[in-house]
Amino acid sequence: MFLLLSLCVCGLLLGGDAQNRAALWRRNDQSGQCQYTFTVPSPVESSCPQSGGPEMESLKARLNLLEVLVSRLTGGETGGPQAAGTRAQSDLQEALNRALGERNLLQQEKERLERELGTLQLRMEEMRRETERLRNRPCPPQSPMVPPGTPLQNSGPMRPATGSSPMSHLVSRPNRQGDSSSLTDSAWQYRHPGFQELKAAVTEIPAPDSSEDNTGCGDLISVADPVTHRRADNIAGKYGVWMQDPQAVSPYGPDMVWRIDAIGSEVRQLFGYEDMEQLSKGFPSKVLLLPEPVESTGATMYRGSLYYQRRRSRTLIRYDLGSESIAARRDLPHAGFHGQYPYSWGGYTDIDLSVDEQGLWAVYSTSKAKGAIVISQLDPHSLEVRRSWETNIRKTSVANSFIICGKLYTLSSYAAANATINYVYDTTTSQGKAIAIPFKNKYFYNCMIDYNMAQRKLFAWDNYHLVSYDLRLGRTQAN
Repeated sequence: MFLLLSLCVCGLLLGGDAQNRAALWRRNDQSGQCQYTFTVPSPVESSCPQSGGPEMESLKARLNLLEVLVSRLTGGETGGPQAAGTRAQSDLQEALNRALGERNLLQQEKERLERELGTLQLRMEEMRRETERLRNRPCPPQSPMVPPGTPLQNSGPMRPATGSSPMSHLVSRPNRQGDSSSLTDSAWQYRHPGFQELKAAVTEIPAPDSSEDNTGCGDLISVADPVTHRRADNIAGKYGVWMQDPQAVSPYGPDMVWRIDAIGSEVRQLFGYEDMEQLSKGFPSKVLLLPEPVESTGATMYRGSLYYQRRRSRTLIRYDLGSESIAARRDLPHAGFHGQYPYSWGGYTDIDLSVDEQGLWAVYSTSKAKGAIVISQLDPHSLEVRRSWETNIRKTSVANSFIICGKLYTLSSYAAANATINYVYDTTTSQGKAIAIPFKNKYFYNCMIDYNMAQRKLFAWDNYHLVSYDLRLGRTQAN
């Protein structure tokens, strides 16, 4: 044993390289005694790789470190191939979920379009049947001129609004002057109104005597041909309302002209012009942004305030022009809105506000009135209803209306070139009667008519065009 140990020591002294690579192991043999093993590689064996020992452990540690570095460089995170596979699976699942969500949205859109297509097909079928029915229906014979005092054929006595018998003879004939229920505009998204025009009976109105000066209140005798003041610039101006304040207050004078284009989901712009000349040139001097959106063409101007209906509601708003703020708001009790009881041309014209010599008025209908025109006189300050009248005329059967001297006048057609003012209702006597005053729709789509008592004119909006009509009033006739 001593000899073996001496040889090992000599080997260490003779071979420096071998000394640097000597290794010592210690373990227990089968008998439980300690056994030491000392190994020194020879010059030939020093090139052979070892299978164990501290160098192998150090090499493994370095390899593990290299694996970690490579994983960070290739995967961006620690965790090895398993973590990378998990992340890839998660990304695929997320992409699949997004694709399924988009597919569901497209399916819902397809179903909505199919429902709309079905609705349009039903409407087209209804219109086709209605057209066929009108074609097959014989035209009634022309009625001769009815002398004054002669009762109308097949008509009962006229009754006030409190009566229970409707004036069915006034709504029994369909339009024969060019109107049809298909003359609606898609911009309003209004359903088929299915209206019937009033049957106008020709009556004579006595001519005024020479002592009349055509001032003050009286019955409407005639409407002159329209005068065009301006054409709208774009599609937003196909429908609209324009007006002057008959009792203007500071800071705006009586010559100021106001205009609202009524097409759009948020109609809020009010344009002001210094006078008619500036209106015709298209140079507004004032543009106001209303705090609440406007519904349709039923707005009016009175004593320094704009009165209008708030969009998709029965709420009336008084907008003070001086302070540029809302001065009052109030719901019109039980009034239909947003397409329940419009005029025959549609356009969500359920509530129509107007001004005459007696103040502020609202023309509308309710479910209690079963679609008949209701006239209410309003407090111009608080918008409270002072008094109401219920007529026997269906609101959807007339194209438009206006009020002069407390009398409601209705228009037979919004599209016929030669229409008529065919009915008048007097709030003083609570009675109505059929009349026939010629009225021209020069541009074949009249969506707004209002009376201006200061100018003694009718202002109208006819298919992009702002027009006015001179009026002649006569002596009030006894009923």
